[in-house]
Amino acid sequence: MIPNFLTPLLQKQQYNQQQFFLIAGPCVVESEDLVMEVADKVYTICKKLGIPYIFKASYRKANRTSANSFTGLGDEVGLSLIQKVGKTFSLPTTSDIHAHDEAAEAAKYIDILQIPAFLCRQTDLLQAAAATQKIVNVKKGQFLSGPAMQFAVDKIKKAGNEQIMLTERGTTFGYQDLVVDYRNITWMKQLNQPVIMDCTHSLQQPNQTSGITGGNPALIETIAKAAIATGANGLFIETHPNPAKALSDGANMLPLHLLENLLEKLATLRETIVKIG
Repeated sequence: MIPNFLTPLLQKQQYNQQQFFLIAGPCVVESEDLVMEVADKVYTICKKLGIPYIFKASYRKANRTSANSFTGLGDEVGLSLIQKVGKTFSLPTTSDIHAHDEAAEAAKYIDILQIPAFLCRQTDLLQAAAATQKIVNVKKGQFLSGPAMQFAVDKIKKAGNEQIMLTERGTTFGYQDLVVDYRNITWMKQLNQPVIMDCTHSLQQPNQTSGITGGNPALIETIAKAAIATGANGLFIETHPNPAKALSDGANMLPLHLLENLLEKLATLRETIVKIG
């Protein structure tokens, strides 16, 4: 379940190689206290359950519905805090980039460059991310099918990078909802790349007239269980000690105190699936 190119980043962790890997953290870097609290809690849970863990937080939110929404503390501050988390807990780290000229700078601080779903077709962005020789995780656009992600994979490979992961995060359903088509997990795995299920963003309810994206976090467990059952290599879960006060995506993040129980269930489910083949 763990891609070979990811294992060097996980060498300081003890984990069950048959388990899924987890990408988790708050949506955005709000403060040093927040990222340290979340990383500490998630790291402790994952160590207990044998789940390999990658810390995630956005250093900047470039895609916000409203111009009044929080976008970050500043790129250097945000990236430095993510890097500090990685060094403190010996964790690989990831964050999203939004333009080709961000790739090389972000790569100085983080281990995995994440390409946002809306930007998965941006050729210069994919090429710049590939050129860093970091792992590139491309989120499937809400407007694309799984097989169409072959073109994103091809762009990265042609730029000289074979370290690619793909993330399913739902498909646009009308104007203000998303649905998950689990066929996409199978289809993207047929592209011979590890596939991750984004269990929180896939429950967004975008384009609300309030200017703030809604969500349905009560279904995170359902999304995650189905993803494990259909063969996802990894899960992506945004979590926060108090989602109601989060500065971004609070409507679809998992409360941090609920994470341990959820991961216990998912780890057991994964072990069961491995046993039955």
